[in-house]
Amino acid sequence: MTLEIITSLSLSPLRHGFFTRRGGASSGIFSGLNCGAGSSDQAEIVAINRSRVANAMETAPDRLLTVHQVHSPDVVTVVQPQDASDRKADALVTATPGVALGVLTADCQPVLFADHGAGVIGAAHAGWRGARDGVLEATVEAMLALGATREGIRAVIGPSISQRAYEVGPEFFEDFVIEDGRNSRFFAGGTGDRMMFDLPAYGLHRLREAGVEAEWTRHCTYSDPDRFYSYRRATHAGEADYGRLISAIRL
Repeated sequence: MTLEIITSLSLSPLRHGFFTRRGGASSGIFSGLNCGAGSSDQAEIVAINRSRVANAMETAPDRLLTVHQVHSPDVVTVVQPQDASDRKADALVTATPGVALGVLTADCQPVLFADHGAGVIGAAHAGWRGARDGVLEATVEAMLALGATREGIRAVIGPSISQRAYEVGPEFFEDFVIEDGRNSRFFAGGTGDRMMFDLPAYGLHRLREAGVEAEWTRHCTYSDPDRFYSYRRATHAGEADYGRLISAIRL
């Protein structure tokens, strides 16, 4: 099966993509394009999947760079491919041609950035914690340090869990509202004391407040098991593990 790659006109003509799970070598609960080395999938199969992604990005497998994601606001600036090796962070930026930046997700937001004119790109993993702690703004700042401009940056949020599938408790809601009362707009009523959180809308808000043009592809990871992995869906199904989607961009 060929790879399925979701793209955005905002990032074109740069080679980029939000890869679905279709077209991979993994089987069982990981069936498809599982690119998560941190999963319990076979390491050699994950390597095959990542090699297929690198080929689609027209780069070598060792130039498809990811980091050890830890839900932080930390960003790695890549000059040489080895700059990303074993780094704990949640975003990468570069102005080096031929290097592909990737992030892994399974409900969290994968965000790809590009300033075409400046020749600067970025990729960020933004769950609720990373987004609240400023990983998106930190990615923008790291791109500015490489010569990008706020008006030149375009950001696209890829497949993420949508509000209709993201139920949270009252403490979660209270934490967000205590930080900023305006955050209540990202919640809708659920069952009992539960609330439904709109993660992509929150991400778009943070990006636009940072002064960059942003959009969401409007794909929900939880609601489409044939195309996307979902941590929350796997948890609800009582599965032992889950696959990780990859999103990548290359100069």
